[in-house]
Amino acid sequence: MEKDIIKTFSKNMKKIRVDAQLTQEELSFSSELHRNYISDAERGKRNISLKSVEKIAKALNVQPIEFFREIKE
Repeated sequence: MEKDIIKTFSKNMKKIRVDAQLTQEELSFSSELHRNYISDAERGKRNISLKSVEKIAKALNVQPIEFFREIKE
């Protein structure tokens, strides 16, 4: 079964943000991306650029690969 990379990314992004105890607004400020962009990315409504992935990873203090790994629940 093929995994949806956007779904995996968005799920991981939200989990990492919540674990870091940041709001979407705080993440948007620290990543220099609009809050609506962060919200859309977490809901899988955006196919975000690699530059944005890099900004979000830096703001969350994680390596970009963390957004693409399978997280066991």
